[in-house]
Amino acid sequence: MKISSALYLQAYKTMLAARLTEEKLAALSSSGKIFGGVFLGRGQEALSVSLGIHLRKGDIYAPLIRDQAGRLAFGDTILDTMRTYLGSSLGSMRGRDGNIHRGRPKEGYFAMISHLGVMVSTVAGALFARRLRGETGVVGATCIGDGGTSTGSFHEGLNMAAVENLPLVVVIANNQYAYSTSNKSQFACKDLVDRAIGYGIAGHRAEGVNLEDCLDVVGKAVAVARAGGGPQLVVADLLRLVGHGEHDDAAYITKDQKESLLGRDCLSLAEATLLEEGLATAEEIATWRASLEEEIETITSRVLREPAPDPEEEEWIAYASEPLQSLFEKSV
Repeated sequence: MKISSALYLQAYKTMLAARLTEEKLAALSSSGKIFGGVFLGRGQEALSVSLGIHLRKGDIYAPLIRDQAGRLAFGDTILDTMRTYLGSSLGSMRGRDGNIHRGRPKEGYFAMISHLGVMVSTVAGALFARRLRGETGVVGATCIGDGGTSTGSFHEGLNMAAVENLPLVVVIANNQYAYSTSNKSQFACKDLVDRAIGYGIAGHRAEGVNLEDCLDVVGKAVAVARAGGGPQLVVADLLRLVGHGEHDDAAYITKDQKESLLGRDCLSLAEATLLEEGLATAEEIATWRASLEEEIETITSRVLREPAPDPEEEEWIAYASEPLQSLFEKSV
């Protein structure tokens, strides 16, 4: 293998945890326990985990809606995931934000902004601030879909990062559709990786359904950025194995696409590799799955009993630990 067996095994277990967590979220959504949209990353876990797992403490990570695997790899927990989706006041967002907008900005884990493309410029700005403070060895990373690359924010953020030679890694999950609009109707270039040339940055291609290849390609991109190589653009072709969200039946995805190489399940392929390489037995995999399912059920039961925010007592100030007047006085 191109990467270590230990890394592959760690990534697989994280993918499995993400898949099972999202299956529980889908069930909770269907039963009316979750308010707001639920967007699953089924089919994108290999690419997502490959970014989160190569970042380290002190880095900046800005995931999007289908990045549960990357979030867990970066240090997020199933507990905080459930707390955010179920509106618990004990979660990192204190039950006050949309269920997909969780994060811990002070720790470099940015809460997602739903306006696609904006996280590129957000991370670029944070990296520039780190530079002004004299910090080195930091990488900033974010993910985006093929549709999001057509936005002005994507262009502006990547252009700034290129001009300033920032250690930014942008991973594009080319899932063939901007919601329901196919690639042929959203960009004219032959391949999205060609856009890297226009910005004067490095471009990389990964096989989105192949965990080993994703870990290898994304890992190298992160290493180059950390070593001063400037922005890195990684493009991976794959297919959403579910709709855009739980509200979408994805009828626009063709049968040929579903039966193509892009339509393969990255988790099933990774599991097959584990068995073929002798890294795990079928019994061990079944045990991991059962243990995770039990953990998720226990956490869900706990969170469902936790309190929601009280609008009469909540201090509606984002991340403030002291009164606004005190914060204002310190800033002037």
